[in-house]
Amino acid sequence: MEHEDHRMLANRLDLYHMEENAPGMIYWHPAGWRIYRALEDYIRGCMRALDYEEVRSPQLLPRELWEKSGHWEKFGENMFAVPRPEGRELALKPMSCPCHLQIFNAGHRSWRDLPARYAEFGICHRDEPSGSMHGLMRSRGFEQDDAHVICRPEQVVPEVARFVGLLKKVYADLGFPDFDVMLSLRPEKRAGSEEDWDAAEAQLLDAARAAGLDPALLPGEGAFYGPKLEFALRDLQGRSWQCGTIQLDMVLPGRLEANYIGENGARHVPVMLHHAVLGSMGRFIGILLEHHRGRLPLWLAPEQVAVLPISEEQRPAAEAAYTAMRDAGLRPVMLDQAETLQRRLLIAHERLIPVHAVIGRREAAAGQIMLQDGNAKRAVALRDGVLHLKSAGSAP
Repeated sequence: MEHEDHRMLANRLDLYHMEENAPGMIYWHPAGWRIYRALEDYIRGCMRALDYEEVRSPQLLPRELWEKSGHWEKFGENMFAVPRPEGRELALKPMSCPCHLQIFNAGHRSWRDLPARYAEFGICHRDEPSGSMHGLMRSRGFEQDDAHVICRPEQVVPEVARFVGLLKKVYADLGFPDFDVMLSLRPEKRAGSEEDWDAAEAQLLDAARAAGLDPALLPGEGAFYGPKLEFALRDLQGRSWQCGTIQLDMVLPGRLEANYIGENGARHVPVMLHHAVLGSMGRFIGILLEHHRGRLPLWLAPEQVAVLPISEEQRPAAEAAYTAMRDAGLRPVMLDQAETLQRRLLIAHERLIPVHAVIGRREAAAGQIMLQDGNAKRAVALRDGVLHLKSAGSAP
C-alpha cells in the first residue's frame, strides 16, 4: 500500500499550516481544529468516565521550580527561557507533572483523598533541533493528553490496570487493535536511590503482568525519575509508533514536598504515575491521517456530510437539511455551486467527505434526502436521516 504523507493530506484537506518565521509551531485551520476538538472531546469523555478531574496549569513558570524538580538539569537546553528585568528567569513548561504536584500540594491531603487523578490537555513547548522537526510528527509547540495519578504504593497495580484498560479501548476505537509494550528501565543518569529504582521497576513489571501484559525490557531507556511502560501501535503500513506511556515515579513527589496523612496519623510521601494515551495530540492526528489515508472515521471527519441540491429549485430544502444536521451536532458542508451535480460529487470525493446527501425534486417534495455512503444509497426522511447520522457521527 502506497504511503500518504500527513503533510500532503493536511494540505489537501486544508487542516493546518506552518510559517517559516515560527518553525515548529502549528496554525490550525477550521477543518483541522474540528478533528482536534473531536479527538480531545472523546479523550475528555473517557477520562471523565474513569473519575479523572480536569485541571489547567500555567504556561510560564519560575526556573527554580524546574531546578527543584530536576527537569532543568535534564531538559534545560531544550526549554524556552524568558529572562525578566528583575533577574527572576521564567520558562515555558515542557511538561505538566510539577504543576499537578503543586495542585495536589495546595490542599491538606489524607489517605482517604488518594488516589488523586488529574488530567490536562497541557500545552507544552520544547526547543527541538530544526533538523528533527517533521510536520505534526515533531513540533516545538504541542499539546498532550497529560494525566497524573498521585497515590499510595499499594494503589499502583490497580491504577496501572485502569490505564491499560483505557488505552486498549481508545486504540481499538481509533483503528489500532494491536500494539507492542516495552518496559524501559533505569537510565545511566537518574535521580533517586537504587532501592527506590529496584522497587519501582519490580512494581511496574508486576503491575504490567497483572494487567495481562508481557513487556519487552529496554535497559537504560527509563525517565530520569522512574521506569516506564511504553506502548507502540502499528498502522496499516506496518510502521510502529510509540504513543502511550505510563511512568512510576518515586522521586518527584519527594522533591516537591508532596505528602499526605496516613491512617496512622503520620505524614507519608505518595508515589506518582505519569501517563498519556495519545501523547502529542498533533502527532497522533498525523498518525491517524496516514493510517486512514485521510479517510477518517465518520465521527472524526472534519466535514462529515456534503449536502448537494441537484438544482437551484432544491436550495431551500438543502438549506433546511443543512441546518437540521448542524443543529444535531454534525459537521455538514453545503456544496451548491453552479457546477453540475457530477462535478460537485467529485469535489466531495476529493475532499474525502464520507457521506453525501443528495436532494432532488422528488426528495424535496417528500421531505427526504438521498444518502450516499460509499457504494450504498438510501432515501430517508430528513428527521430519520439526521438521527441516524448523529448516532454514526458520535464518538465511540
